[in-house]
Amino acid sequence: MPDRKARTAEIEQRLLIDAIYHRYHYDFRGYAQASLKRRLHAALPQFDCKTLSQLQDRVLHDPVVFSALLQYLTVQVSDMFRDPSYFQSLRREVVPLLRTYPSLKVWVAGCSTGEEVYSLAILLHEEGLLERSLIYATDINPHALRAAESGVFDLERVPAFTGNHARSGARSSLSDYYMARYGRVVFDKALREHIVFSDHSLATDSVFAEVHLVSCRNVLIYFERELQDRALGLFREALCHLGFLGLGSKESLRFSAHAEAFGEFVADDRIYRKKAAR
Repeated sequence: MPDRKARTAEIEQRLLIDAIYHRYHYDFRGYAQASLKRRLHAALPQFDCKTLSQLQDRVLHDPVVFSALLQYLTVQVSDMFRDPSYFQSLRREVVPLLRTYPSLKVWVAGCSTGEEVYSLAILLHEEGLLERSLIYATDINPHALRAAESGVFDLERVPAFTGNHARSGARSSLSDYYMARYGRVVFDKALREHIVFSDHSLATDSVFAEVHLVSCRNVLIYFERELQDRALGLFREALCHLGFLGLGSKESLRFSAHAEAFGEFVADDRIYRKKAAR
């Protein structure tokens, strides 16, 4: 009986994910199913549903329900200068090489609510590169993108942001970049002038620009292998000759179909460099 119930739940989940793809063109079919299962079952009580079949019916017939469910299906957990050693390695090892370009383009894929985007913008400003840089910040969640574009964060998060920033090798105070009011902070619009926020799906969309650095951290861990390879293929295509790729601390190119196209640049911080074309 338990096996039969579990099998039914698997079918319901697959049908729901297929329904979302065909109705709204959001493709979660290549996402890690165990992770999706946890998030979907956490969502059930919020939509007053006992089964995924009931949730599917509501999603198919009410776009507002899907919009709310999307908040559960996309992971929005981040901090500014998360894993400070990553940003320190960018400063020490990558930035000196980025300086050699007359202009820079950076792609933050899966930018969520913008913490990493603003971290990179601040780092580039501190290194004197922001004025000649353009940062593409992309995500599939329109709510997250709107939050990111606003540049507003809760004041209670700032001490953690500030500590991470200091440990990243900061050349200034984080407080130089925001104004605090009514329990929130608003980051300087001068940073946002160098950022383009846009909807983009690693599951279905194509490359849109040539870039010098791709930072896609803690996104691939939510993908199955096939979708990981698709995303890495996009990054490979987007990166210029000898461009850089940064992944999350638990992510790797090992066993990827694109592993041979990259060399380890700062292994401990998962920073890779695209190899020269043969």
